[in-house]
Amino acid sequence: MNPVDLELSDSNVSISQHSLIPSWQLPVLVILAAFVYYPVFGKLVNQWGNDPNFSHGFIVPLFSLYLLWSMRKSLSAVAVRPSWYGLPIMIAALGTLLLGTFGAELFLSRVSFVLLLAGMIIWLYGWPLFRALLFPWAFLFLMIPIPVIVFNQITLPLQLFASRVAAAILEAFGVPVLREGNIIQLPAMALEVAEACSGIRSLLSLVTLAVLYGYFVDSRLVRRLILVLASVPIAILANALRIVGTGLLVQYWDPDKALGFFHEFSGWVIFVVSLALLFGTHRLIRLISDRDPRCATLWTVS
Repeated sequence: MNPVDLELSDSNVSISQHSLIPSWQLPVLVILAAFVYYPVFGKLVNQWGNDPNFSHGFIVPLFSLYLLWSMRKSLSAVAVRPSWYGLPIMIAALGTLLLGTFGAELFLSRVSFVLLLAGMIIWLYGWPLFRALLFPWAFLFLMIPIPVIVFNQITLPLQLFASRVAAAILEAFGVPVLREGNIIQLPAMALEVAEACSGIRSLLSLVTLAVLYGYFVDSRLVRRLILVLASVPIAILANALRIVGTGLLVQYWDPDKALGFFHEFSGWVIFVVSLALLFGTHRLIRLISDRDPRCATLWTVS
């Protein structure tokens, strides 16, 4: 029997019993993939280390590896059905790599690696194992920085929204404010909500942490999804509050100190506040789902 028939008929064969695939195929594929993607990963790790917006990328592959380790017993019992369908997926992944390389688009080059992993798993072990690994595999997409053109399309609206909300709150506190785009003019000085203050950094990090938090503390899929969605407005609101705090310090204390150490330190404080709001949101979701019998069927989807 060919080791990569479209689908093996023996569904009782597990990974631990599997000997249909030559033992040399997996290490050879891993070595070839490492050789081909070495430049891609070099630039990716460099961006994680030098771009604060994507520093959360370091924890993504580590968490996926942790999931593989924690699932090792259940994975060993998964039926092995090598499939030819993995081969066109791998070819498409390599085509995406070429397109990204010659088109100078790092995003496509990086996405191609995740697609290649899917193709390798399906080709060597089949769809049952890929379905079992779907979450740790899909989680890897969070390690890939979004394209620059998309990043710019997100940051500008976030800057304007944060400026608008912060100006409204400052006015509510009795601070005279004149807002022009992302510039908040205070009596003491003008505050510019720059790209670094748009909140995109905390937004990306909080979404990633929401996925991790939901996985560890809640077994229900619907509640996990709601928690991840809730992390977006939480991050945006928390960033607006950071700008409000800076504006109040500028107005009522010292502009130089407000824009120096306290501005940087407030970023950590606001992120901790964001985590607290995330935990509180999860607590609220659990209370609603446990007390409302009308939602019993929906909430138990897992």
